[in-house]
Amino acid sequence: MSVRRRLPEIISPVVRILKGDTNLKPQTIHWSELLPWQRDNHYIQTGYRPSSLSFRKSFASLLYLHNESVNIYSHYIGAILFATLASGLYTLMRPRYETATPIDVLVFSCFFIGAGICLGISGTYHTISNHSPLVARWGNKLDYVGIVFLIVGSFIPSIFYGFYCHPQFQKFYWTMISMLGLACAAVSVFDRFRTPAWRPYRAGIFVSLGLSALFPVGHGVRLYGLLEMRNRIGLFWLVLQGLLYILGAALYAARWPECSWSNRFDIWGSSHQLFHILVVMAAICHLYGLLVAFDFHHTVLGAGCYLLQETGQ
Repeated sequence: MSVRRRLPEIISPVVRILKGDTNLKPQTIHWSELLPWQRDNHYIQTGYRPSSLSFRKSFASLLYLHNESVNIYSHYIGAILFATLASGLYTLMRPRYETATPIDVLVFSCFFIGAGICLGISGTYHTISNHSPLVARWGNKLDYVGIVFLIVGSFIPSIFYGFYCHPQFQKFYWTMISMLGLACAAVSVFDRFRTPAWRPYRAGIFVSLGLSALFPVGHGVRLYGLLEMRNRIGLFWLVLQGLLYILGAALYAARWPECSWSNRFDIWGSSHQLFHILVVMAAICHLYGLLVAFDFHHTVLGAGCYLLQETGQ
């Protein structure tokens, strides 16, 4: 059957749902009705989607409210936001900075691509997580890989501007983050590394990936001083980004506030949802820090690298 012939068949139920046809309204279920593979956070008792065994049914859940709605839309909207910002900033900023080069575009692209992949995969995973055990498991794996893309993609431009005059340090730290990123992706995807025995190692590798930012930041402070690093790398905004990530991860790990107020945060305001929102806010902070660094290197610093090289610094 052609797509044109099937279109009314697909659209009609959606229209009837939006008009309030109670016979077609999708139903959510209670924790006690979930299949074992769907159970994760017992503090959230209501608003679950039943197993769909259908991608169409899973994506149809975008049209009604359930306990994954905020997780889905916070990251889908975030992905659209960063795609829009990427286009807008390129259009607005390139004519203003004559010293900007294709390398600037490339490193900013790494950030935007990393953010887009992370948020897009995350939104899709939470949309289809009720499909089946196999789809949920693979979606979860790709969700972790998306996190790796975000971290590595954010790291690349920060290192570029932080060591703008020291290409050897750029290459060293880019290699370091790339190797850690590959290790994190491997332990996320391959089942051999997803066993309970590997749990502490997986956690350790991800912690290493996150904390690896401390090394180049500390190195930069030693080279240039704390005050200059505020502009050279947008240090204040990087620190704020880190605090937002830590806050989000802490809420997620503690499953707060739902662990303190049963049923109150089933649909709105659960720890996972707060974590998603804080991730988007942290990425925005990182972007602002990159813009501070970009402006510094193309206005204040100017040809400073050539002067440093001539004096041997």
